[in-house]
Amino acid sequence: MSVSDISLRPFGTLVPAMVTPFTADGEVDYKAAGELANKLVDGGCDGLVVTGTTGETSTLTDEENLGMFQAVLDAVGGRARVIAGTGTNDTRHSISLSQRAAKLGVDGLLLVTPYYNKPSQAGIQAHFEAIADATDVPVMLYDIPGRAGVPIETETILRLADHPRIIALKDAKADFTATSRVLANTDLDVYSGDDGLTLPLMAAGAVGLVSVSAHVAPQQFRALIDAAAEGDFTTARAIHFALDPVIRATMGHVQGAVAVKQILKWQGVLSNSVVRLPLVEPGETEIAQIKADLAEAGMEV
Repeated sequence: MSVSDISLRPFGTLVPAMVTPFTADGEVDYKAAGELANKLVDGGCDGLVVTGTTGETSTLTDEENLGMFQAVLDAVGGRARVIAGTGTNDTRHSISLSQRAAKLGVDGLLLVTPYYNKPSQAGIQAHFEAIADATDVPVMLYDIPGRAGVPIETETILRLADHPRIIALKDAKADFTATSRVLANTDLDVYSGDDGLTLPLMAAGAVGLVSVSAHVAPQQFRALIDAAAEGDFTTARAIHFALDPVIRATMGHVQGAVAVKQILKWQGVLSNSVVRLPLVEPGETEIAQIKADLAEAGMEV
């Protein structure tokens, strides 16, 4: 599948979870967001998650989230899927934000497992179904127990897959056996939520990647996904190995948004690497580690 075939997948296939650019004084930089969105789509990305984890959604106001959705829609709407990160740990809040995003015309919703509350599986199912019932927009579930504190158990995913608007899963659980059951027993479009697991998950039937590292190497990730989709695993494996140091640079030393913003600043894509507390910019040791990984990948910064 090539980037020209985006209509075949409601959420695309190479989907960066976009960082949210800030001005030097910490305000959302909507102009920079539009420019970044265009750069990513020009590099081969056919979907964008806006204000997900890497977009620092937990420190944005609702108005800032909505402003980001609008900025990215204005920049690349019609060229790529625009997927709004509207999931929170409060079901009523998530419904309200999802409905407001739907009115803007987003192509889909990314709904993370409700975090901190530690709900039961029945509560998790009811949470997702309530949000999916509240709009006509397609939904991608986001299973990330390392951040949420609880997983979406396989049996819960199988039940949720029966909902007509829940059509995709971002899998960041790193449990290949569990994900294989989902692939075998549902029609969900499964996306790797871990950049380093893209190849094995696509070999089992996943359709693509929701990515952090694709910010800094979109063409390589595009080539990986296309090769895997075409069954050319010799090529896909070679790209997978070549991308390993890039993934370590963006994911191995500091939180993903922190590393990506630093690298995009070095690349001249962003004017600064500002993040919001409680995130902080990388220190000297972390910068040295990131630069060493990028050098191993042959990337000059």
